[in-house]
Amino acid sequence: MWCRLSTVSGCRRTRSILRKIGMEAWHSSVYVSLAECAAFPQQVTVMVITSLVRAMLEHLHLNPPGSPPSEEESRLLRVLVDRLIKAERVGDYLPGSDDPVVQRVLNVLEQNPGDSRSVSALAALANTSERTLMRRCQRELGMTLAEWRQRLRIVKAIPLLAEGWTVESIAFELGYGSSSAFITMFRRLTQETPDEYRKRITGLER
Repeated sequence: MWCRLSTVSGCRRTRSILRKIGMEAWHSSVYVSLAECAAFPQQVTVMVITSLVRAMLEHLHLNPPGSPPSEEESRLLRVLVDRLIKAERVGDYLPGSDDPVVQRVLNVLEQNPGDSRSVSALAALANTSERTLMRRCQRELGMTLAEWRQRLRIVKAIPLLAEGWTVESIAFELGYGSSSAFITMFRRLTQETPDEYRKRITGLER
């Protein structure tokens, strides 16, 4: 998560415990100088980090930069900042809309991501036709409503995985009739299974 603060460059890690599943996880904080902040979002934003960024954070945890950092350390910090600037943001992954019809439907789904009503039923809820809703979603979101709904479920599933929910429980919570259907969707959108993702974000195997 990116938050705009008046701090200097650096990196630290603090420990936390996922008590529900008895797993240790690490939280990494990266502090960016004000001079670099212009290239980052103005608002609080969730970013998706890559394995490269994660590896750099691990290295900085094990080998904290000096004060001032060496030339080699400065280059590493420069690459890290560049990677964070270019990181995919959840807001881009799950776009919103100012269109009142589209926004009404999105609000309904955000409040209940397990809602399995058809596009036709959702269109009726917004007092429009199915064709009009589909056209507006494509124009406003850059994708179909079905794809947006799947992305929403990915975004909602991630914190549940971190909290230790079982894959079956998450699948049921998100409106899937079976865990296999949820796993298939999750793998298609993220290129890994829910359990593989859980292990990667915690850094430990169950």
